[in-house]
Amino acid sequence: MSHQAQSDARPTTAAVPRARFRSRIGTSPRLSLPSTKGWERTVGTVLAVYATSVAAHLLILSAMISPGGPGLRDRLLSWDGQLYTSIAADGYPNGFSYDENHEPAGNNLAFFPLYPLLVRSLHQLTGIEAGTAAIAVAHLSLIAALLALHALITRLHERRTATIAIILVAGAQPMALAFFMGYSESLFLALAAATLLAAHRRAWLTAGTLALLTGLTRPAAAALTLAVVIAVVLEIRRIGRPTWRLLAAVALACVGTPLYLLWVGNRAGQLNAWFVIQEAGWGTRWDNGTSFFRFLGETLQRGDGWVSVSTAVLLIAAVCTTVIAWRRDAWPPLLVYGTTVLVLTLGQSNYYHSKLRLLIPAVLFLLPLAKALSTARPRTLMITLTAATLFGCWYGAHMVTRWHYAI
Repeated sequence: MSHQAQSDARPTTAAVPRARFRSRIGTSPRLSLPSTKGWERTVGTVLAVYATSVAAHLLILSAMISPGGPGLRDRLLSWDGQLYTSIAADGYPNGFSYDENHEPAGNNLAFFPLYPLLVRSLHQLTGIEAGTAAIAVAHLSLIAALLALHALITRLHERRTATIAIILVAGAQPMALAFFMGYSESLFLALAAATLLAAHRRAWLTAGTLALLTGLTRPAAAALTLAVVIAVVLEIRRIGRPTWRLLAAVALACVGTPLYLLWVGNRAGQLNAWFVIQEAGWGTRWDNGTSFFRFLGETLQRGDGWVSVSTAVLLIAAVCTTVIAWRRDAWPPLLVYGTTVLVLTLGQSNYYHSKLRLLIPAVLFLLPLAKALSTARPRTLMITLTAATLFGCWYGAHMVTRWHYAI
């Protein structure tokens, strides 16, 4: 998509919204960097949102922990947190693991390497215990994620919407507690948001490198790879030709996840080893959403239990708000990223009670809510965000302390 040639003639009324649409999709000239004062304000806002969110989550989680049971730190390192910590401390197994029937079983090769590598590095550099390092990496990653998200959404919309959006991301969405645990979701979100921000600024080599790192963090990085491809296609349409930086960005974005899958295949002696381990350990495979729709139908018919009903309702809400987000003035790479994360989550046969956690880095389905709330009166906005954050904190704490299965 090329810019219109300059002319002495006045633009027609039809040309005005077209130019506005161009600026929304990142085809306007590169914006200048914000002033130091603007950065200080942004950092202050992000740190305030982070501090409030972490305090609310940990206070409610602490209040819901039963006396005599695992403490706060143990809860933050439960389930996958223990597995990531063991990878950081002891490395990966040499190949397949087998059950008593000599069938393949799940093992730590299912978990991508960048997060445990950062945990190990922090552990070795500072001497702090690996579990504490895992929590620290998650928290530092979340701060970086909120900074990148705030900058991106400010460019796409405006500052008020960006601030509301990061409150919804870190505090209000159910299972946001995972951002504060020894999980890789916060690192994934930090890298994904930074990649999209770099692409919007047309820093193509930075975007490609960050996308490569995202591909070494979680398999859902396929969504980000597709987003980078879309951003590059839009840029080629704008300037009328490909450049080596654009092609390099696509190449870098495509190699992260395949590199790890090939490494696992070589280590286990079977090319599809990672997929075998995933299905054996967690029942995860691509089934075109069959298991999700089966879960949805059974839950809506029988209403068996709070967790299944609330999960079904919240997933339906995420689908609906994602559809609403597909507006003409939205930025296509962000639409593609968020929608693909949603499709990947719902299209696999993994545990239904993990799907809300897998969705927390998607961001897109929260944007219509943030934009709607940005027009609300201050009193209404404060009450709504407070109630939503308290619910999100309670929901995550309930799943970690009362639910008997992995989140």
